Amino acid sequence: MPLRVAVIGVGHLGRHHARLLAALPDVTLAAVVDTNTARADEIAAANRTQAAYDYRDVLGRIDAVTLAVPTLIHHEIAVPFLEAGIPVLVEKPIARTLAEADAMISAALRAGVPLAVGHTERFNPAVAAARPVLTDPRFIEVHRLGTFPERSLDIDVVFDLMIHDLDVLLSLVRSRIESIEAVGVPVLTDRVDIANARLRFANGCIANLTASRISRERVRKIRFFQPATYLSIDYATQKVDVWKLTRNGGPMPAIEGGEIEVANEEPLARELADFVDAIVRRRPPLVTGEAGRRALALAQQIAGAIGHGGMKN
Repeated sequence: MPLRVAVIGVGHLGRHHARLLAALPDVTLAAVVDTNTARADEIAAANRTQAAYDYRDVLGRIDAVTLAVPTLIHHEIAVPFLEAGIPVLVEKPIARTLAEADAMISAALRAGVPLAVGHTERFNPAVAAARPVLTDPRFIEVHRLGTFPERSLDIDVVFDLMIHDLDVLLSLVRSRIESIEAVGVPVLTDRVDIANARLRFANGCIANLTASRISRERVRKIRFFQPATYLSIDYATQKVDVWKLTRNGGPMPAIEGGEIEVANEEPLARELADFVDAIVRRRPPLVTGEAGRRALALAQQIAGAIGHGGMKN
């Protein structure tokens, strides 16, 4: 039987959930849900499915659900589905608070169903291609710059944009964070619109991250420096450049490298396919609720460092 999946929240991001799930093999897009009835009807018609206007209306009628609603109501909506034994994929950040995240994780554990978190960059083919090369990063520099949006203004830029890269870093640097230095500025809203954080890991690695939603250009890049190797990822174009110092027995070393092969694919499509496969094979998703909680906890530490004048040890 096809897996019956509903999408709750079909705004800017949720409409892509619906589009991609409708195209997945062995999946039936059973419904789309939105309190904006006209929007729900529009996306339902575009994907040849049913519209609903309250998430409670699909409880008991589906096998899994993805949530692309404001962070404010992640916990409120996710827990009833998890308690009913229905797997949930929730967009990042996992919740408003660690207590809410813990309640969602506990509900999933009690029911024995997957709870996945939509940290989409973990599914970026460029990140997957780069991962085997990254053996001992010593310095990491991240720039995630976007133009002023009409969405996600309910949270500041650390939780809206920077958290993507925090999740990637936590999956790559296997060491605890010793100190955080951070600064953030509210420019066009009453929340932080541009932020910079400097993370020092116990193994000596340092990461410098800048996130902005008030840039005049879009940039999504991360660069890694490790002994004898430089690696650069462009998330948007899914390009990876690797340069290495090589010694060929001559008096001078050489620098060799260039762009490596990446099989381009839409990260959100990979994320949804992983969620479905995790349900079918009864395995943990790539980005678990626990991973989403770790990223949220780090984002909260950075926000705390900003609120306390910049430094948190």
